[in-house]
Amino acid sequence: MKQRCLYVAMSTSCGKSAATGWQERCSMNHDDIWRAVDTLAAERGLSTSGLARRAGLDATTFNPSKRRTPDGRARWPGTESLAKVFDATDTDILDFGSLIKGARVIPRSQPATRVIPLLGLAQAGAAGFFDDGGYPVGGGWDEVGLPEISDSNAYALEISGDSMEPVFRDGDIIIVSPASPVRRGDRVVVRTMAGEVMAKQLARQSARRIELRSLNPDHPGHTFELSEVTWMYRIVWASQ
Repeated sequence: MKQRCLYVAMSTSCGKSAATGWQERCSMNHDDIWRAVDTLAAERGLSTSGLARRAGLDATTFNPSKRRTPDGRARWPGTESLAKVFDATDTDILDFGSLIKGARVIPRSQPATRVIPLLGLAQAGAAGFFDDGGYPVGGGWDEVGLPEISDSNAYALEISGDSMEPVFRDGDIIIVSPASPVRRGDRVVVRTMAGEVMAKQLARQSARRIELRSLNPDHPGHTFELSEVTWMYRIVWASQ
């Protein structure tokens, strides 16, 4: 019964009928679902092996080696395994469906339980707010109460202006998590060696460069050599 409920809920979160496989209904690829599992683990302060153990599964269930068959075909996590993970982590299926589509990791309804550093995004390019690894430093930060997140180095940035509409609007607050894995399609905050700080979508990453897509269709994207990037971290929540 639980697997059937999971099947229907996944179709509902993706806005399509339950007539076909849920992987197809969500119009997602193999990387999307595994990125969601990886990020769910990171947000709980777990490795994928730790996530599997918490759910009562074999520790290797979500290992990278299990994500493809020996002949190279994509292997997807089973609905029974996902249902156990949701129970073990108190994760709502609709939130997981949103995560698959690249939306927030932390449910909107989760109450404020932790105070984290807050800075205006427009200020973030100035010296003295981040160390070389992209972690908050100095006394110029404000604080804000937001949903609990296991990453002890997470921080919040406040959006100003309309350059990121319609995704983020003036006054929105985003949580940036240095511990969360970054994959193609994620919304990220990037700091360049020149001191620029920007919120974009990661369109592509190779061994030499990254391509960033603007969140506002009226603004151009950017391409940077990796040597030009100081750090890049995932946006895991927004107070929209």
